[in-house]
Amino acid sequence: MPLKKTKLPVSLLALVVSGSAVAGVTQDVEDALNFYHYGKNGAVKIDLNYRYENVDQDQGPQKTANANTARLRAGLLSPTFHGLQGYAEYEGNLAMQEDFNSTRNGNTAYSTVADPEKSELNQLWLSYAGIPDTLIKGGRQRIKLDDDRFIGNVGWRQMETTFDSVLITHSNQQLFGLTVNAGYIGNVNTFTSTTENIEAPILNISYKVGDYGNLVGYGYWLDYTERENYEKSSQTYGLRMTNYQKPGDTLKLSDNYGVVYTAEWGHQEDYGHGATHYDASRINLMGGVTAYNFTFQGAVEQLDGKGLNKTFDTPLGTNHAFQGWADLFLVTPRDGIRDVSGAVHTVLDRGSVILTGVYHDFTDDTGSLHYGKEWDFQATKKFGKHYSLLAKYAYYDADQFGTDTQKIWLQGNISF
Repeated sequence: MPLKKTKLPVSLLALVVSGSAVAGVTQDVEDALNFYHYGKNGAVKIDLNYRYENVDQDQGPQKTANANTARLRAGLLSPTFHGLQGYAEYEGNLAMQEDFNSTRNGNTAYSTVADPEKSELNQLWLSYAGIPDTLIKGGRQRIKLDDDRFIGNVGWRQMETTFDSVLITHSNQQLFGLTVNAGYIGNVNTFTSTTENIEAPILNISYKVGDYGNLVGYGYWLDYTERENYEKSSQTYGLRMTNYQKPGDTLKLSDNYGVVYTAEWGHQEDYGHGATHYDASRINLMGGVTAYNFTFQGAVEQLDGKGLNKTFDTPLGTNHAFQGWADLFLVTPRDGIRDVSGAVHTVLDRGSVILTGVYHDFTDDTGSLHYGKEWDFQATKKFGKHYSLLAKYAYYDADQFGTDTQKIWLQGNISF
């Protein structure tokens, strides 16, 4: 019996054609943005991020915030010439709907969405890679160390934090898998487009322990030199051992099962212009298992504060990623905080889809004062290397700290 000829439905044919067309356009854009000079790569960098954020808080007359913002970063990366390379990047955020308190627009009747309508020189640096296994970078730059808890770019916000700094990175994987980051920060260019003056030597040393993870030792000496920021000064020392940086990382026990873990301790004291004498500790523990495409985690993070003159703080960290996405604990409460959490992650469709659910229970650092609890959910979908969509939700149920808070985000990103 002869096979019947079949025709693709018009809608499916259109999808195939349009998909091919999008792939063709994407390749054309890639080719146009990358260029060569004597065989060395240079590039034009483009990152466009649209976001809708809704913040609904149970705090009397405070109005519900609605923010429609679009952030553009445009940068020029030079080709490498005798080990030298330079980069310049503009960053600007457009508020298409400004029914929110950006911390810079004076709309204090609304809940806060810290994405001000500003534009700035986001990065301007020169690097040198002429010394074996070493990169020296100076100027205004993005710095991200470990999980960004202490030094990070606050990458979730539309405008990011960058640092006027010098950073030397030495990485020799043949010598015990050792990576050393040593640097000095002179200014902090914050995610709300303000500048804070600081004198801050930083040191982060990482040693790869085979397949078992990374052992990290660090020291950060933050001396804020403007009077209004004196009390943010501190010196912090710590040790960290982990095999987990992102969903999908695991120490394999078999083809389909593995374990993840983090064990970290930090100690913080007064330093520099900080007038308040104190010492505080941080404990960060996480353990979990991976099964097929799922990761199940349990964790506790504690920052001391109870009975102290000052709490353990991380003023240069990407704090949105810790202690709940509703952002009730960006600054450590006076009585410290203990965050006991559980999380489930799954990676689907060959890594292009990531689903996350997290539950938090918050108390003071003794466990006797119950602050509240929170549920967080996130779904991301990547379309190739350059396009992505995100939906995100957070709900904080207040008990004895803060106020009930619900946040909803929808986001689309194009990055070349």
